[in-house]
Amino acid sequence: MFALLPIFALLIAPTSLRMISIAGITTVSLALLGALGGRLGGAPVLRASLRVAVGGMLAMAVTAGIGRLLGVAVG
Repeated sequence: MFALLPIFALLIAPTSLRMISIAGITTVSLALLGALGGRLGGAPVLRASLRVAVGGMLAMAVTAGIGRLLGVAVG
């Protein structure tokens, strides 16, 4: 379910706001999934949520940076 939210953002957001909308919705989705994983695993929910969200943001930033270096960045 949460994995579909970035796709909904792509379909709904205006063209000028697509990249920021997708990144924001993806981060929120990752935080929710991290919280769910923490809860199911018996770990602190906030810590698990932050770990997954920050890790996802770093991964998105690295991916965007590599794409920009290679000249294939979108946006």
